[in-house]
Amino acid sequence: MAGQVRLPEQNQVLISGRLTRDPNVAFTQKGQAVCRFDVAVNRRYLDQATNEWKDDVVYVPVVVWGQGAERSKDRLKKGTPVYVDGRLTSSEYTDKATGQTRRSLQVTCRRLQILESGITGGDYAQPAAKDDIPSVDVDQPVMEDDVPF
Repeated sequence: MAGQVRLPEQNQVLISGRLTRDPNVAFTQKGQAVCRFDVAVNRRYLDQATNEWKDDVVYVPVVVWGQGAERSKDRLKKGTPVYVDGRLTSSEYTDKATGQTRRSLQVTCRRLQILESGITGGDYAQPAAKDDIPSVDVDQPVMEDDVPF
């Protein structure tokens, strides 16, 4: 296709907020740790109609793989403020109750930083090995050396 412009591909998500519940850590059949939690991201805005400040909250599902997942269970709890750097991933599953195919989006964490003073969380999330990523996630894992900053 002559003359068609190829758009650069980029998939990066940056969020900060508080955990809505304690993290859930499990292990794949191959022994890879996986941690799941939701982050509440708040946005405050001025309602033009009422001239009042209002809050809008988005709940973002996050998944952390590997050693970062194992450390998450000890360092994170409901209410912990975090900064998450990751990529948007999707999954597809069959709803057991209705039999319908459902889709969901989540942030696969590349880096996680605890924002509470006095806690040394640091960047401890590690990308999953390709064999341990669920089959719906076909992207290559992003290694620390591949990040341009």
